[in-house]
Amino acid sequence: MNKENIVKKNLDFQRIIKNNKPYKYKDYVLYVEKNNDNNYHFGFSVGKKIGKAVIRNKIKRQLKSIVSKKDYQNGFNCIIIVGSNILNKTYLEMEKNLLEVLTKLDLIKEKRDDQI
Repeated sequence: MNKENIVKKNLDFQRIIKNNKPYKYKDYVLYVEKNNDNNYHFGFSVGKKIGKAVIRNKIKRQLKSIVSKKDYQNGFNCIIIVGSNILNKTYLEMEKNLLEVLTKLDLIKEKRDDQI
């Protein structure tokens, strides 16, 4: 995942969370903000209840890896907040659930037949 596609500033996190409604799906809470930018941005939040810093950073790396596997529509910011039950999931379950919710929110580009 490119650095320019990551939300890092606390003000951006607070704005996105305050002004948009949450989408809850299994172990994730997503806040999606539409904008007129030609890029997409993701932000990841893993709370202290999940575990120590090593565990939290591992989960963030896994989420970035999952997100970087797909192509996305342009013009949105997305904050992904992880629930405490994520520790009981394998990487494949995390991937399946996250891609499922991103597809439901229509953020993933659809592959056309001529691109395959």
